[in-house]
Formats: sequence, structure tokens, C-alpha cells
Amino acid sequence: MSSIGVDAVGIHLMASKLRHLNLKIEGLTCPQANILKQEMLSIGGEAAVAKGVITCDISGSDAILSGTEKQLQAVIKKLNMQPFGLKKVAIAIKSALDNIYQQEIIFETRKQKLLLGKQTLIMGILNVTPDSFYDGGHYFKKGNAVNKALQMAEEGADIIDVGGESSRPGSKAVTLKEELTRVMPVVKQIAKRSAVLISVDTTKAEVAEQAIDAGADIINDVSAMRFDPNMARVCAKNKTGVILMHMRGTPATMQMDIHYNDIISDIFNYLAERVSFAVKGGVRRERIAIDPGIGFGKNIEGNLEIIKRLSEFNAIGRPIVIGTSRKSFIGKVLGLETKDRLEGSIATIAASVLNGAHIVRVHDVKEARMAADMVDAIKKS
Repeated sequence: MSSIGVDAVGIHLMASKLRHLNLKIEGLTCPQANILKQEMLSIGGEAAVAKGVITCDISGSDAILSGTEKQLQAVIKKLNMQPFGLKKVAIAIKSALDNIYQQEIIFETRKQKLLLGKQTLIMGILNVTPDSFYDGGHYFKKGNAVNKALQMAEEGADIIDVGGESSRPGSKAVTLKEELTRVMPVVKQIAKRSAVLISVDTTKAEVAEQAIDAGADIINDVSAMRFDPNMARVCAKNKTGVILMHMRGTPATMQMDIHYNDIISDIFNYLAERVSFAVKGGVRRERIAIDPGIGFGKNIEGNLEIIKRLSEFNAIGRPIVIGTSRKSFIGKVLGLETKDRLEGSIATIAASVLNGAHIVRVHDVKEARMAADMVDAIKKS
């Protein structure tokens, strides 16, 4: 509109009429669904609901709202005047609209307040384990691990993610003592020798607490604080950034249950609930990021669908972290062993960034940095 000479005021007035959305709302009662449909129709939008809603032959229904931003803003006002708990539905729609259109989002770590949205952050993976699926054993010795961390920082890593317990499919948990022995010397040395942000990949509150004292800025919990009831308290007290990931079961059992009725809905609801849990535990929303958990209890099709529909998680309103690097679904799609999956990994990184990822967790920092920078430039243009 600007390029054809439309007045600035006119652009502002018309923009909300041109942005069209389809929003799915789950778990409505029949009265809620009926009123919602009527109100959407009254302002020129549409709402799709189950056929038994009109006669209340069913217990409830999901709904798909279809309309412009302006129409959805209008229906929010109407729902706020309605009974049957529709004010909560109005709040949910408003929250989704606010979050979807955020161009920038704050992620606070212990030392820094990061403004995400313009440049993708690269999180370099540093597994100080003997059994991780790609680099297990390579950096098990402290010297090798620290040197690799410094190299990744030089190559453009914004965050180094140190993990002392493998979470590959079928892996078994290690003891607290063993995890501390693996992680602590490495975190201390990285903090001493570099200003790079340090994340620790752990599900144990005691590991998190000691790592924070040693210089860690972020706790990356693949259990989303399910495994240790003290994790929220530790993170809240120390004002660290937190990454909450979706996973079914444990790493040892997660691939035993990979069927979903609606994979995006299930992951979305899980992550939204875990964000609420963390906030109730004292962690500020601005300190939370979310990860849909590529490869954690998913099959090939599920992993691909997550990447394709990644932007839908923006409605939660927290930065999106994604880790696809060299994972088995890439090997299965391309017929390649782990060592040959670099190009496939870069393709998934580019697609993820284009679809809304704010932080990408990678083994190959130099290549990922260039790929992300190129996609960021395309998005900015």
C-alpha cells in the first residue's frame, strides 16, 4: 500500500482488514460454541463447529474461527459481554492475536536480556558424555570439551549447551554424582575463559543449582520440569533463563508411544501447560523459551510436520527453540548415516528459522550460523 501511495492513516486503518487468520479453540461447551458461531457470523466472519452443537447432542466441541484481525478484535469485545465463561475464550483469542504478531520477543537469561526476532541465536551442542548419538565420547575429557566450546564461540555460537546425560532414544539416566562430575569442570572453565552464554542440559535441580553457581545462564530441561519438583524453585531463585521441551515419558521410553491424534495440538497444549507451571513456580514468563522436541517421542512424519507448522507455536508467546541437528529423521528421509547429515540438517535449520524459530540447537556452528544469517536477511527484506 505504501508503494502505491496510500495515505499512512489509511494503511493503519486497512491493515487489520487485510490480515486473515484461522484460529482453533479447543474444549468449548455447546452453549459456548453456539454463541461463538453466532457472534462470528454477526461481524462477517465464520466459525466451524461440530454438527451436534446446535441441538446439544454432544458434550462439547472444538471450533475453528476464520476472519480478519479486525473481525476477531470485534468478536473479543462481544464475547466479553457474554455468559457461560466466554470471557475466558475472549482472553485466549486476544492472547493469540497479541502473540502471533509480535515481531520481537524478550528472553531473559541470568546475565542478559535478549531481544529475539531480528537475528536467530545459535546454540552449540557440547555433549560431555560417552554415549550421545553423534559426538558421544569426543568431548568426554574436560580439555577437549572446553576447547570445543571456545571454537564454537569463535564460529558464532551465542550459547553453548553443556549436557552430561544423553537423552538419545533408549538412553538410561545417570546418577547425580556422575552428571556433576561430567558437567561442573567444563562449565567452570568455559565461564572463566569466555563471555559466551552457557546453558546446561539437565533435568536435575541440584545439577542446575551448582551449574548456575559456576556460571550457567540458562537451564535446558528436556522434561519441562516434570522429573524434579525442585527445578522451578531453583530457576526462579537464581533468575535463570529456562527452556521447556516437549517429550513423552523418558528418553528410555519416549519412542514407545509416537501416535498422536493431532501432534501440533498435543505439543501446543503440553508446552502451554508447562509454561503456566513454571510461572506458578516463580519463573517469570520473560525467562522461558519453548522447544517442541524434535525426535523426542515422534516419528518421521511428526518431525516434518512440526517444522512445517512451527509458526503456530508463536501463539504461546515465548521464544521457540528447535533442535534438528543430524537427527535420525534426516537420515531416514535422505538415507544417510549420522556423519553425512550436515546438508540435511542445514535444510531443516533454514526451514525452521523461516517458520519462526528464534534459537537453533546445532552441532555444526559455523555452517548453521551462515544458514541462519542468510534466512534472517531474507526475512528482513
